[in-house]
Amino acid sequence: HIDKGSMFNTPPVFAVFALLQTLRWLKDLGGVEEMHRINEKKAALLYGEIERNTFFKGTANKEDRSLMNVCFVMNDGMEDKEKAFLDLATAKGMVGVKGHRSVGGFRASLYNALPMESVEALVACMKEFEQTSK
Repeated sequence: HIDKGSMFNTPPVFAVFALLQTLRWLKDLGGVEEMHRINEKKAALLYGEIERNTFFKGTANKEDRSLMNVCFVMNDGMEDKEKAFLDLATAKGMVGVKGHRSVGGFRASLYNALPMESVEALVACMKEFEQTSK
């Protein structure tokens, strides 16, 4: 292939372009350290609400918590309110909050591209649910 000036495979041009754009965005944001700081803030905000809210509890031990995927469930005895919370979240434009079909509960994915405003919106939804479901 080298002798003929050819390639064995065509490079995945779009994937390389997407990676370039992502790396530029990350650099403009302040780099990996800044992204980690932002992710810690997003996770702390959501975990804080899960701990404070009387309807929810986390499923992971504090030392094992993920910054990317926050799993939580209804507190004991409140499982019947799960659908009502999902309905409220959906009405507010939140999708994909339902947990895995074999586990249930909820999962919020806080990936790098998710803005802080989205986490704040979920926390506000959880607070509203607590106030209106008593």
